[in-house]
Amino acid sequence: MTSSQSILQPEQKVRSWGFSTVYTWSDGPNTHYAPHSHNTLTTHLITAGELTITYPREKDAQKVTYGVGERIDVEKERVHEVWIGEEGCTYVIGESMDE
Repeated sequence: MTSSQSILQPEQKVRSWGFSTVYTWSDGPNTHYAPHSHNTLTTHLITAGELTITYPREKDAQKVTYGVGERIDVEKERVHEVWIGEEGCTYVIGESMDE
């Protein structure tokens, strides 16, 4: 399998879930995203590494770590905070404006 094929297969999978905008994103080790939200539903399909996410404005918010092959959906306008693992993380992002 070529490198472009290995990227396209997960992207095709995310498109099959109904997301209109799909792309692959990579973060370096120990990247941190402060609490933020998006104006659309987003999904994240991890293809390498891991990430930890929490929803800091919610009662009893817990940090949950996800690894390769796992999918994380974040609802429109839901505030979340993310930490990338020590090896970095690559994931396919799907965004949907069709809510």
